[in-house]
Amino acid sequence: MYTPQFLISNKILKNIGIIEASKEVIDHAPLLPYYERQFREDALIRTVHYGTHIEGNELNLTQAEKVLAGQDVVARERDIQEVINYRKTMDFINDKGLMINDELIKKLHRITINKILPPEKCGEYRKTQVVIKNNQTGQVSFRPPEADLVAEQVKDLLAFISAKQNQDIHPVLESGIVHYELVRIHPFTDGNGRVARALSTLILFMQGYDIRKFFSLEEYFDRNASNYYTALQSVAKENGDLTKWLEYFTEGLAIELSKIKEKVEKISVDGKLREKLGGKPLLLSDRQLRIIEYIQKTGFLQNQAFEELFPMVSEDTILNELKVLVKNGIIKKQGVTKGAKYIMK
Repeated sequence: MYTPQFLISNKILKNIGIIEASKEVIDHAPLLPYYERQFREDALIRTVHYGTHIEGNELNLTQAEKVLAGQDVVARERDIQEVINYRKTMDFINDKGLMINDELIKKLHRITINKILPPEKCGEYRKTQVVIKNNQTGQVSFRPPEADLVAEQVKDLLAFISAKQNQDIHPVLESGIVHYELVRIHPFTDGNGRVARALSTLILFMQGYDIRKFFSLEEYFDRNASNYYTALQSVAKENGDLTKWLEYFTEGLAIELSKIKEKVEKISVDGKLREKLGGKPLLLSDRQLRIIEYIQKTGFLQNQAFEELFPMVSEDTILNELKVLVKNGIIKKQGVTKGAKYIMK
């Protein structure tokens, strides 16, 4: 069985502390459904874009977003297909009934590389030796294990994931270990980075660290790709010691979750409403969500803006929607006449 070597350094301890504190805030913040959706959609778009961009995909963030929305984009077919595939990969790992085994790793590869590699290479471990070269210098930066060792080394990694004695390893560290080891084994001819990152994310999801699916580590990796590859290569330079890689990996999640925590704190419902709701999001109608969004953007809502906001909807209907929001302490009314304003409470 694969046995990772690493030390719990002060850096790792600090990063895990930040991750835990941010996770606590994010997991328990009473967000309105509108913001819940917004955070998840933003994380998904960033994951898909940066997770493919780091592998050489030429689409920019806006183009990737359009592809995910089903809109036409003028670009290489491969780039478009990679984005579509990685979106499907992210959808796949959201399934709560998954078990991490050999077939799951192959399935992740089949989805990730669909219509990019020939069918006989999708979901099949490589049968040839490959080398990883620096795109700029052309120098060989990494030599993965021989092809005939791949299946056995994947089996060892799976044994590590399922071993009871490893359950005390912090989920974030386990995620980082699995990420590195699958990249090192390099089991497929193409798509290894995406499969490794997807499996790493799945480990977090399964261990209770989905953090409402608000985060994306891919942006951290892609923002400075040379740091990502340097961190991966540090393991071989340190004779198999993962400490530097795990310092880098945990720092990425700490940075990402800290940013999300700050955003969540700015827009989460106040403490009194949280108590009223028992810590759960309030189920609001689409009209109520649009009202809240409008007030967030403009600062207030008055009767004269009703028609602009909801054409063909009666004033009485809109006033009823507003009463629900006032009753639940989300907005408040200032004034009593037609010139009354509704603002966030």
